Amino acid sequence: MTLHVRASWDQYFMNIAVQVATRATCDRKHVGAVIVRDKTILSTGYNGSLRGLEHCSEAGHLMEDDHCVRTVHAEANAILQAAKNGVRIEKGSIYTTASPCWPCFKLIANAGLTRICFGEFYRDQRIFEFAERLGVELTKLSVAEPTGER
Repeated sequence: MTLHVRASWDQYFMNIAVQVATRATCDRKHVGAVIVRDKTILSTGYNGSLRGLEHCSEAGHLMEDDHCVRTVHAEANAILQAAKNGVRIEKGSIYTTASPCWPCFKLIANAGLTRICFGEFYRDQRIFEFAERLGVELTKLSVAEPTGER
């Protein structure tokens, strides 16, 4: 008899964020985000080009200060998808495969999300100080490797 171990809610939603990241269109970094409230998925997003424009794989990277700026980040896309569909995300959590950059952190905070669960740390230490000041919980979670085609 094989013992089945259920994933925790945190790991379940992070695993989904990992799958969402497989849709990312910038090969410099594949990031996925899932917004959740009351154990219900409200929105998802991945880093990708502006709607209707070429992807990095088609047009190349648009680099500024060692960052590709052709794409909209996963966290921003998840917030935008919720807004586009009229979904209230206030007091929710966001699960993202990489910690948010400073601009995305500001969007998350102003959207009223109260918890950020992230996989790998990505670049910006300011999020820790400002999360504490704002009462936004930061939780580091392990991230499984994505499955499926890229």
